[in-house]
Amino acid sequence: MVYLWRRSHQKLNFMKQRIVIKIGSSTLTSGTTRISYAKIEDLARQILTLRTSYDIVIVSSGAIAAARQYVDLSGRTNYADSKQAMAAIGQPKLMKLYDDIFGSFGLHVAQCLLTYRDFEDVTARENTRNTIEKLLEHTYIPIINENDTVAIEEILLGDNDKLSALVAGIIEADILIIASDIDGLYDDNPHLNPQATLITEVKNLDDIRRFAHEKNSSLGTGGMTTKIHAAEICLKNNVEMWIVNGGDNNFVVNALDDKIRFTRFKI
Repeated sequence: MVYLWRRSHQKLNFMKQRIVIKIGSSTLTSGTTRISYAKIEDLARQILTLRTSYDIVIVSSGAIAAARQYVDLSGRTNYADSKQAMAAIGQPKLMKLYDDIFGSFGLHVAQCLLTYRDFEDVTARENTRNTIEKLLEHTYIPIINENDTVAIEEILLGDNDKLSALVAGIIEADILIIASDIDGLYDDNPHLNPQATLITEVKNLDDIRRFAHEKNSSLGTGGMTTKIHAAEICLKNNVEMWIVNGGDNNFVVNALDDKIRFTRFKI
């Protein structure tokens, strides 16, 4: 079991290592138009394996994808309003999937909906940290998403990449693992150039910004540019960030065991 000394609230606490896992819509749907029960089950199995050595927090997109299994409001109002309404419909359905599937493994989950204002205000930031700490203390897995009914930045731009980095910062996480639909950051777009080379370690963000190629997706809104911005936030908060292919089964455990190749943003 791996432990470390963590500084929190002006004192040192003896705690397990802490990982934030960000899982986006494209990973949750496994490239389809529906939430993949198998992918949530894969995540639950990994957490069950890791929980004795790690505290784990999940930042999960997928509310809009969950709603699309039941209704499509596109075209009825403006773009942002439509997606906010879809998020309101899909969020409880997404959480029910997590609750049902994780519950079948004996794992308990709790929902936390945040906006960026919660990180800008000192009191709100402290309350958010305290809530997450208390959930972890009682072995609940916090599942965090942006509160899309009152905030739209992630709907339009980032698919929770930035949010996951901010969460990792305030809870003093050791690693943020961003599940992507490719193995990590490449020196060219691997969807267009089969000779593109995976960059396995990044120490200077200025050296790799030109490699931030994007791929259009009808589900996720986050691309490599938002992930590099997330890395900036992480490195400022002494959090290591990894980009891992979330489409592979056991992707978190395999990355921790160095059984797969991925991109590591080093502190």
